[in-house]
Amino acid sequence: MPATETKVNIQPLDDRVVLEVLTDNEQTAGGIYIPDTAREKPQQGIILAVGPGRLNDNGNRIALQVKVGDKVLFGKYSGTDVKLSGKEVKILSEKDILGVVAE
Repeated sequence: MPATETKVNIQPLDDRVVLEVLTDNEQTAGGIYIPDTAREKPQQGIILAVGPGRLNDNGNRIALQVKVGDKVLFGKYSGTDVKLSGKEVKILSEKDILGVVAE
């Protein structure tokens, strides 16, 4: 999946990232529509913005391992859902990211 062109009007602090959650299809391969209440919470997203990194005990910044455009997996109930410029995004700490999806 190509990196998104979406601009966000927020700069995350420390080791936080802003991501666009990727939603599953509303319809199964067999053609059955799945209602929102029965659908699992999505756990994949595309990173839209990253913070500068957290400070260690010496006051030095530790760079994040993810970057804008990465497709990532995150914990099912992690982060905070926020609406920015009419778009739903999720803000979470880098420690809540489980891995980067290689494509």
